[in-house]
Amino acid sequence: MPAPGSYLKKHTEALVKDVGIEAACALTGKSKATLGRYYSDHEEHSDRFMPVDAVAALEEAAGYPHVTSALAELRGITLSFDERRRNQEDKGGVNADVIALSQRFAMLMGEYNQSIEDGIITINEAKRLLKETLALQQVLLDMKLHLEDESG
Repeated sequence: MPAPGSYLKKHTEALVKDVGIEAACALTGKSKATLGRYYSDHEEHSDRFMPVDAVAALEEAAGYPHVTSALAELRGITLSFDERRRNQEDKGGVNADVIALSQRFAMLMGEYNQSIEDGIITINEAKRLLKETLALQQVLLDMKLHLEDESG
């Protein structure tokens, strides 16, 4: 399989795992086996890729646009991913903020793990990881300031 195909399949797998296989099946209307074929590196599935509508549905539910960012990176394009995404509305106070922050950090570590898997972190991967790290630092600072304001 050519390198771009393998790269896209790796990110397709990350997308499905980010959302969860059961949820991915429900969102796309595809079976577990079909989704598995989209990211399988076996030769018989080398020409199978996830349809764009399925990618869009999964990326809307995911914590990160895995396939879109992989496509951009293959073209040498840097995406700006600045939206603060949460699993629920901000109404749970500090505990909810800590959970959301932890989830975002887990996503960052997952991206880092994928980036170093081949032993090389590309410029685009490094920029994306740095940008998310800086965003997380800002969230922590905002939380600290908010807590200081509340405590008087």
